Amino acid sequence: MPEQSNDYRVVVFGAGGVGKSSLVLRFVKGTFRDTYIPTVEDTYRQVISCDKSVCTLQITDTTGSHQFPAMQRLSISKGHAFILVYSITSKQSLEELKPIYQQNITGVSYVPPPPPLQVLAIKGNVEAIPIMLVGNKSDETLREVETKDGEAQANQWKCAFMETSAKTNHNVTELFQELLNLDKKRNMSLNIDGKRSGKQSRAERLKGKCSVM
Repeated sequence: MPEQSNDYRVVVFGAGGVGKSSLVLRFVKGTFRDTYIPTVEDTYRQVISCDKSVCTLQITDTTGSHQFPAMQRLSISKGHAFILVYSITSKQSLEELKPIYQQNITGVSYVPPPPPLQVLAIKGNVEAIPIMLVGNKSDETLREVETKDGEAQANQWKCAFMETSAKTNHNVTELFQELLNLDKKRNMSLNIDGKRSGKQSRAERLKGKCSVM
C-alpha cells in the first residue's frame, strides 16, 4: 500500500525481545504470540480520526538489532512520533535505549555503541515530537527495572512514560492514544467519531509527560 500524505507515522524502537512486535500486534490485531520472532522491519496500519477527518496511523516496528542503519534512518526521517520500549525484566534493555535517545535523538554523546541513527540531524528539533518511554511486560513478577526507575528516566529525558503488558493487554490502547495526545499540532483519536478513548485516569496512565510545543 503506497503511503498517503495524511498518514501519521509512529516508529517503535527497542532491543530484541522486549515485546515491540507484541505491543503493535496486540494493538492492531488484538492478538498475542508467546514465541519470539526477530523483526527486520514491519509496518502496520490503523484508521484513526485526525482533525475531524480520517487518516491512517502507520506504525513501523523496527529491528532490535543494529544491522540495518539505512533502514532505521529512513524510518526516523519519516516518523512523526516515537515509542522507546524496554522490558521491566531487563535493565540492559533500558540501557540500550540510552544511546538511541541521547545520541540519536538529543545529540548528547553516549558510549558504548550502537552507532548514532542521527535522529537529531534528521529531525532538527525534537521538542515538538511526541516521544513515549514504555516499560513492557508489566505482568511479569521478576522485575529488574522498578516503575520509579522508568519514571525517573522519563523525567530526565522530559518524555512521557507508561508501563504496559502486551500479554494481558494492559495499557496497550492507552499507550497509542496518549502518544497521539502528545502531538499538539493535530487533534487525533483512535475513535473514528473523534472522541478520546480510554476511561482510565490520565494520572494513572501517564507519568512524566513530555513538554511539547
